[in-house]
Amino acid sequence: MNIKSDFPLSRRVREAGFKLTPPRLAVLQVVEEDCNHLSTSEIFRRAQLIQPGVGLATVYRALELFTELGIVRPITVGDGPPTYIRAEGGHHHLVCSACGTVIEFDECGSANLAAELAARYNFQIQSHLLEFYGLCANCRPQRET
Repeated sequence: MNIKSDFPLSRRVREAGFKLTPPRLAVLQVVEEDCNHLSTSEIFRRAQLIQPGVGLATVYRALELFTELGIVRPITVGDGPPTYIRAEGGHHHLVCSACGTVIEFDECGSANLAAELAARYNFQIQSHLLEFYGLCANCRPQRET
């Protein structure tokens, strides 16, 4: 795989005054191409395909920087390790409290609420995370008996 150096996220990092080394660019390219619930180890594996020699410590430092810059967001669902998602927009889950199943959904309906909160608190909302906890279809019958 070839490393790309000119995509929207790379400009955000440069504009914030940070250097884009080849290893950091590889991590950023993984995030740019597909950052949907990727674990640190999966980001590390994919970054090594782009830039052999990328170290795990570099991946952790890059993800910390990208979190600070609002590019990615770590999320923890249940007891598992954090995974990373792109920070923009909304992200929605139904989480089973019994077995840990996570169901993603796109419908949110929070646009009116976001607009109301933004106006009420003079706050610019850039993204949101919505999670509902309960019992999935498989676990519910076990709990009802």
